Amino acid sequence: MANFKGHALPGSLFLIVGLWWSVKYPLKYFHQKGKRTLLTRHYQRLEIIEAAIRTLFPVIGILAEQFVPDGPHLHLYSDSQWIKLMNWQHSTMYLFFSVSGLTDMLTYLFSHVPLGLDRLVMAVATFNEGFLFYHHVHNRPPLDQYIHSLLLCAVFGGAVSIFLEVILRDNIVLELFRTSLTILQGTWFWQIGFVLFPPFGTQEWDQNDHSNLMFITMCFCWHYLAALGIVATNYSLVYCLLTRLKRHREGEIIGIQQLKSDPTAQKALLSGSDED
Repeated sequence: MANFKGHALPGSLFLIVGLWWSVKYPLKYFHQKGKRTLLTRHYQRLEIIEAAIRTLFPVIGILAEQFVPDGPHLHLYSDSQWIKLMNWQHSTMYLFFSVSGLTDMLTYLFSHVPLGLDRLVMAVATFNEGFLFYHHVHNRPPLDQYIHSLLLCAVFGGAVSIFLEVILRDNIVLELFRTSLTILQGTWFWQIGFVLFPPFGTQEWDQNDHSNLMFITMCFCWHYLAALGIVATNYSLVYCLLTRLKRHREGEIIGIQQLKSDPTAQKALLSGSDED
């Protein structure tokens, strides 16, 4: 959809997934140092739920692209002309991400699915997104082309990172790098919507003003700095929370051990319970 909502929708989906990853991956990383068996069992359930959601989100996107009032309604060619190819390109992008989510589910539900296939399909889906966007903005005003080309930095960077995860699986650095680029995609889709289709009746941007291109470049850097800040903040919060819970658990264990080794304390506790 060539309007504000058409950019806000994918922006929201990428942002939700990125924010979830910024909590999930630190949680997984710190837990892996301890209870591996318990983590694996619960983590697989989380992965299946996440994969189902990441399959559903793109389906919603496809329905939105196809069945909005001015959408193609699943018609690709009629009366010797193509129908709403921009909506079809967006739908194709969503379709690949839906296949990625479905592959994730199969990976965790069936042990015979090769490990790493989920990351490979996700990388292909991300690369496909960049490929479509690269051929999406030809013959359009300079600012329109440029702001979409900046999005390609996040898209292709994410694709390369995910390809590396096929080999270096469960690498926290690559996972957090992918997370930061996913958040960046989410916020930048929103930025594109505000620039190209200003809501609330605000003044439109001059598409041919070079100073606007300079500002957008700087704004892109700010967006990524904010994404890195979100990832770092959630990483720190997860670490502090787990450290506090670990200390509290260790304190309870020490207290129980001291109680067992001190007969006087045991008698006092028993006498106190008898009085109650």
